Amino acid sequence: MRPPTPSNITQLLFAWKQGDQEALAQLTPLVYRELHRLAHSYLAGERAGHMLQTTALVNEAFVRLIDWQQVDWQNRAHFFGVSAKLMRYILVQFAREQQTAKRGGQAVQISLSEAAAISTGDNPDLVALDDALTTLEKLDPRQARTVELRFFGGLNLQEVAEVLRISVSSVRRDWRMAQAWLHQQLSPTT
Repeated sequence: MRPPTPSNITQLLFAWKQGDQEALAQLTPLVYRELHRLAHSYLAGERAGHMLQTTALVNEAFVRLIDWQQVDWQNRAHFFGVSAKLMRYILVQFAREQQTAKRGGQAVQISLSEAAAISTGDNPDLVALDDALTTLEKLDPRQARTVELRFFGGLNLQEVAEVLRISVSSVRRDWRMAQAWLHQQLSPTT
């Protein structure tokens, strides 16, 4: 069996939107595997015994996405961009609930994988990252969306450019600037 291509996923998304349930049946394992890979990478740096498991995160995101049949999916990158926003929301809500439950306890720790330059060696907590992204959204929405798509969506530069409908060089520039800004915001003050 050949691995799915982005165009296969895009075609299945279009067919699903048109009501083809067979397309959904073919799409489900492809999307589920990709979401599972992304969720696993988010949660890989968690402390032992962390309560939110990869499968639970994927299931929650997948169930919510399945209800969105009426979304006008543009392509695979758009779908995973929406998935990124949804996973960010789920992870941040979980982190906030954990902090509330522990009355100021430690936030969920995550690894920024490719965005390691943002970190100063310690993994920034998810709530702090979300707060910083919310602030960045007010200053430069496109940079914030670039980080969200790259970090939470696992999209590469080309895919981000496709979703945002800008050039790859603009994405690269936004990514570098956002990394520098987030590094400054997430670094402990001395």
